[in-house]
Amino acid sequence: MESEEITRFEKARLIGSRALQISMGAEPKVEYTADIDPIEIAIKELEEGKMPLKAMVNKEKWQEL
Repeated sequence: MESEEITRFEKARLIGSRALQISMGAEPKVEYTADIDPIEIAIKELEEGKMPLKAMVNKEKWQEL
């Protein structure tokens, strides 16, 4: 039986990918201040469920983040 929770490794990959997008000019989906770095913004997006990426939790189902 497979869990539908994403692993800590998947979370790290998603945060890194999203932080790269933000650093390259993508618009963050959460409120932020000028002194916050892209990794912190990506973590905040994930925590608030506003990350515009999906994780494949098994070979047939995508999970909205």
